Amino acid sequence: MKYNSIEKTLFIKNRKNFTALMKPNSLAVFNSNDIYPISADSTMPFEQHRDIFYLSGVDQEESILVLFPDCPKEKHREILFLKETNEHIAVWEGEKLTKEKAFETSGIKTVYWLQDMEKTMFEIMTQCETIYINTNEHYRATVETETREDRFTKWLKDKYPAHAVAKSNPILQRLRSVKDQIELDLIQNACNITEKGFRRVLNFVKPNVWEYNIEAEFMHEFLNNKSKGFAYTPIIASGNNANVLHYIENNQQCKAGDLILMDVGAEYANYSSDMTRTIPVSGRFTDRQKTVYNAVLRVKNKATKLLISGTDWADYHVEVGKLMTSELLDLGLLDKADIQNENADWPAYKKYFMHGTSHHMGLDTHDYGILTEPMQANMVFTVEPGIYIPDEGFGIRLEDDVVIQTQGEPFNLMKNIPIEVEEIEDLMS
Repeated sequence: MKYNSIEKTLFIKNRKNFTALMKPNSLAVFNSNDIYPISADSTMPFEQHRDIFYLSGVDQEESILVLFPDCPKEKHREILFLKETNEHIAVWEGEKLTKEKAFETSGIKTVYWLQDMEKTMFEIMTQCETIYINTNEHYRATVETETREDRFTKWLKDKYPAHAVAKSNPILQRLRSVKDQIELDLIQNACNITEKGFRRVLNFVKPNVWEYNIEAEFMHEFLNNKSKGFAYTPIIASGNNANVLHYIENNQQCKAGDLILMDVGAEYANYSSDMTRTIPVSGRFTDRQKTVYNAVLRVKNKATKLLISGTDWADYHVEVGKLMTSELLDLGLLDKADIQNENADWPAYKKYFMHGTSHHMGLDTHDYGILTEPMQANMVFTVEPGIYIPDEGFGIRLEDDVVIQTQGEPFNLMKNIPIEVEEIEDLMS
């Protein structure tokens, strides 16, 4: 892995927190992701399933984690099954985890090779009553591909149909949403790498560069700082492209006078960052661009102050809508009649700001979190208001990542990334 080793105390603590919420005499299983084929003998780069990583730190394919806290045999209360490594694999693919290295990474003492999985599972399945299966229940998830986890769940339920079945995901949604300090440090590092990329881009952008040139500059800086690259598919949207919310083609030339909306973030150790900045191709904003930009910035700054412990998710978005409505009135994009005649289910401000303002962030860019429960200290949220004006040929979004505090305003993990108009213009000059 490119990243520095992570203290195994994080994964030991995560497992302890998870097993404390399991039913008595139950067992939970977590699988690595598949390596997905492209065609012929080509594959996509491996991305570890975030849940097994969260609970073990194992960042390797064909791995299985079993948690059975009430197992009569103490050594089977935590088990890792790994693909057996050998000299041939080491030569062709690189070193895989040995049993000793797996313990150093995870803190799990019992490590077996995958060939021992079925007989070991038979033994411990006769000793438990409930099996926790790991399903994806994220509110944004749309999964059309059968995963390794899905296949294992089918096998487990077919072979042991008399066991009660429970779900791991509700527990993980709650646990993963509140970050340990080690996790916050990893996310901060991802944000710091993103800052380096953005500062590089500010010195690079000029009229007639291409959006993909800018993407390449970010990638250069990310890779040079122990990141695998982007935490999500980057958006480099110049001119009217910024009014397409999920524009990812990044294949247009950046023209003098236009703005470039850049929604990018580096990953580090599988943790995400998520930044949006909007900058002028020519190095200076026009008066109109500056006016709209500062309106978005005011909404972001005021919305950030609302992200405090105990805040309700739905109420927060209503309040941000009020902030945006006020700014749009001042900009002349809405008038009082628009407000009086608005549809309560789709308020007038949605014409220019149609997406949400904040989402959980962590191991996933859109991370786990239960939206019907109040915000808690050490949750990480984005703050990303925007104003999109196709008729004027530009859109502006600004986004930072912040940590909810026990008291007071959140801590901004991106506080050192330039965002004020004057600072951006000075750095681009």
